Amino acid sequence: MQVGMSKIHKVQNVSDYSRYVGAENQHPLVCVIDFAAVSPIRLSLNNYSVYGIFFHDEADIDLKYGCGKYDYKRGTVICVAPGQIGGKEDNGEWVHLTGWALLFHPDLLQGTPLEKAIKEYSFFDYRINEALHMTDEEHDLLVSLLRQIQAEIGRKRDLLQDAIIVNYIGLVLNFCQRFYNRQFLTRKLENTDMLMKFDKLLRDYFDENRQLAFGLPTVQYFADQLCMSANYFGDMIKKTTGDTAGNHIRQYIIQRVKNELTTGASVAQVAYRLGFDYPQHLSKMFKKQTGMTPSAYCENLRKRS
Repeated sequence: MQVGMSKIHKVQNVSDYSRYVGAENQHPLVCVIDFAAVSPIRLSLNNYSVYGIFFHDEADIDLKYGCGKYDYKRGTVICVAPGQIGGKEDNGEWVHLTGWALLFHPDLLQGTPLEKAIKEYSFFDYRINEALHMTDEEHDLLVSLLRQIQAEIGRKRDLLQDAIIVNYIGLVLNFCQRFYNRQFLTRKLENTDMLMKFDKLLRDYFDENRQLAFGLPTVQYFADQLCMSANYFGDMIKKTTGDTAGNHIRQYIIQRVKNELTTGASVAQVAYRLGFDYPQHLSKMFKKQTGMTPSAYCENLRKRS
């Protein structure tokens, strides 16, 4: 398969990756790779049909992920999900790596609580510049969990093995989420600055009447404007403000609606002026956000005046 001039290595099963790097494959649906044990490895740009968690201790390479590149440093965690592309183009180069990788096929999760819960781990859809940077303590904890999974894979298979492995994977994901939460907090000042940019973009959207051409603004629009993935942007806003990015947008829109209604404009006029497809959509959002209909709000205004 060719994308541009880059050769893409298809990782449809965990064995496709373990075989490529020269690691022994002991389980059809999950593998743990200690890069120090198989290094050097030949570079590859991979199209994943499996989940993967990668971190290198020492690596002097820039990796591609989606459309971006990243200078991989010690303690950096990159998570990939089925349908994503990551790695570095195969140019015949072999590199020495230390670190670890955990890959598991979606089939491993079938019938388990993690099968549905894994969609809640939004970091699988973060961009490369939104990678997790672990502390030494966090790094050592993840390594210890991967060693446990590796040891379990090496044991004789029985009826409980897959359930135990899935529980370990759940632990890994929960710790990654905890580490990301810590990272959001340690970057609070930077995130506050990003929130101010978000608010300005939100004001500009309506001040420049973009809603007339594009309709109501979306979380994806602001994430794109701030060069973030929608998931990372949404998580950052939630950790910084305690509220979702979508609700932040809706609250701002409702305030604009109130301002327009105070001028005596009808609900229909306000709806089309602010980019709603139908007045009913405005009324539904207004009631959900304020607990009353626009008509009731206008009646209250008249009584107060």
